[in-house]
Amino acid sequence: MAEEVFKSYLTCQVCCETFKDPVSLGCCHNFCRGCLEGFWEQAKNKNCPTCRRKSSKECLFINFGLQELLDNYAGRQRADPPESRAVCRTHTQDLKWCVEQQRVVCPVCEDVHGLTLVPLEDEVRNRKGRLKPQLESLKKRMNKYKEIYDTCDNMVEHCKTQLGETERWINKEFDQLHQLLLQDKKDRIAALREEEKQKSQTIILEQENIKAEMSALSEVISAVEQDLPPKDNAAFLSIPRDLWLGSGPQVLSGGLVDVAKHLGNLSFRVWEKMRGKIQFTPVILDPNTASNRVVISEDLTSARHMTKRQDNPDNPERFLEYSNFLGSEGFTSGRHSWEVEVGDHPHWLIGVAKETVDRKGEVWAKPENGFWCLIRHNGGYGNGSREKLNLKRNPERIRVLLDCEGGEVSFYDPEQVKLKP
Repeated sequence: MAEEVFKSYLTCQVCCETFKDPVSLGCCHNFCRGCLEGFWEQAKNKNCPTCRRKSSKECLFINFGLQELLDNYAGRQRADPPESRAVCRTHTQDLKWCVEQQRVVCPVCEDVHGLTLVPLEDEVRNRKGRLKPQLESLKKRMNKYKEIYDTCDNMVEHCKTQLGETERWINKEFDQLHQLLLQDKKDRIAALREEEKQKSQTIILEQENIKAEMSALSEVISAVEQDLPPKDNAAFLSIPRDLWLGSGPQVLSGGLVDVAKHLGNLSFRVWEKMRGKIQFTPVILDPNTASNRVVISEDLTSARHMTKRQDNPDNPERFLEYSNFLGSEGFTSGRHSWEVEVGDHPHWLIGVAKETVDRKGEVWAKPENGFWCLIRHNGGYGNGSREKLNLKRNPERIRVLLDCEGGEVSFYDPEQVKLKP
């Protein structure tokens, strides 16, 4: 108790902390030099902050007697290591907690008249008392933060793995496309050269025929221009009459390379040919949603179940408890259909799910939980609502039809027979 009274005697009435450079006024009230000067500057007068009496002092001098008491008091406090305190950077005065405004304030820098100020340590003590009942909840929250932090580390490493695998697959796909283009280029150039070779051979053969006819015609002209010996009369008469009675020689038609055939719509025809060799997949699987017991193929079109769990990050999109996965694209309108090859696998589940379905808990796939599915389990078929479906045969492919406007999900076998309970 005496310690508290003595400490209050050494406390400034402005900053409510132990004096720093104490000065005294004529009214015998003591203040820190910085606190008093700051108060006067803000109030635009030189009244005492406590009794409002006007001070007649032009200069402020340190109260050395009070300073000695402060030094002695500080000496007794050195047994305990001093704690760092929150102080104003301008006046080096301890900051206070304003109860009304619920914030930290400097009693010198700001107008705190009429406000309730308490030491920061008191507010911290009160707040700790209020938080103690929530300590276990705070610890759980801290553990959750640690888990998420570790998951972020895992996600960073997984992103690097995805980068390498995806880049490799992109290179593979473009290499295959490049090979298709190169092969098509070779085939087209080979066809062009083969046509040029045939046309050149045809022209050369035509030239040979023309030379033969020119030779025969030359003989006819010589025979007409001069008398023939009797022995050549038979040869002259055996020359075909068409040689001089016809319309004359004609330039060979279609003798040039058909450039238009090779270049016309070339890009379109190349694309059309490639389209015939490349398959379009209406539904692309999203590996970021796949459970750790599911492996998605590199081309994102098929999946298989694993008995050993993979070390994938627990990102919000990923299913946790069941071996589920989603397509990469969602639908909000229109009619959409796709086929799923299930083969002879004894257990599978296909259909449509809401984007908001629970992906972390043990939630059964049924319409009430946002799943509209066809299920095969233990040799039987159902829709998740414990309704049985009797099929005449076990289809290896299932067609799914989604009608967003009609609010219906339908399932068909390859023969377009609708499957419903």
